[in-house]
Amino acid sequence: MTATASASTVLDAATWTARAAAHAERADAATAGHRARRSRHEKHVVEDFLFEYYPASPAQLRRWHPGAGVALAPGPDGPAPHAAWRWYRTDGDGTVRLDVDAFLAARGDAVRFVVELLAATASRPAATGCFGLHEWAMVYREPAGAHRHALPLRLGEAGTDAVVESHRIRCTHVDAFRFFTPEAVGRNTLTPTRATQAAMEQPGCLHANMDLYKWALKLGPLVPGGLLLDCFDLAREIRTTDMQASPYDVTSYGLEPVAIETAEGKAEYVRRQRDTAARSNALRSRLVAVCDAVLPPAAGG
Repeated sequence: MTATASASTVLDAATWTARAAAHAERADAATAGHRARRSRHEKHVVEDFLFEYYPASPAQLRRWHPGAGVALAPGPDGPAPHAAWRWYRTDGDGTVRLDVDAFLAARGDAVRFVVELLAATASRPAATGCFGLHEWAMVYREPAGAHRHALPLRLGEAGTDAVVESHRIRCTHVDAFRFFTPEAVGRNTLTPTRATQAAMEQPGCLHANMDLYKWALKLGPLVPGGLLLDCFDLAREIRTTDMQASPYDVTSYGLEPVAIETAEGKAEYVRRQRDTAARSNALRSRLVAVCDAVLPPAAGG
């Protein structure tokens, strides 16, 4: 463990209790719509993605972690509840802290993968000009009724195929590319794979930026609760743009399309790309700092 990670800031009980409560309140507000719809067994193809594709429930999202380097002093009722959570340890005086050494012994390879991927992605300029065509490639030449989402296509099957055929597709994200229809695969000018992920991801990609939420979840209790929720909030915003720019008609959700088949739609998509690229890189920097604080220095410095 680095000196930074081993030297903890100790929060008194009143402080960490207030932070945990504020975090839970913020998480509850962010997931209120999803939880209400779930109780009514209603689907929402835009927001359900955040709970189906990414491995966290609303209950997990509301659980506050102080992050590595922050310890929790005992309160009147004893140690913080974190004492019973995985990866935490309790000192003799009742202070609870993250057992960074134990976490890295079990998950160190994942932490190193995440930090290397995030740093490599942030080091590249944002590539614009893809116009969200990955979503169009996922339905290209599919028969009606076979699409991933139970929404009508805004331009119909033939109109959607025509958009794909009239554009150059340059998708850099493996987890979008793997959902392309067989007929669309050969239309991508790139072939992203898991092995080339760190070499190809770039901050103009909406899916790479949504995935900051996935990487924050992967880093688990190393990540302070506020940073996790920041990643979730941005992922939800990007997901909305992703579906607005898709071939699906999302007006039933009160969302206007970003019509990327038009010059105006392309300009709006690029504007949002650039905005989210800058904001995503700010989150990348914070996640990289979390990793750097606990990982031992690389051999040779």
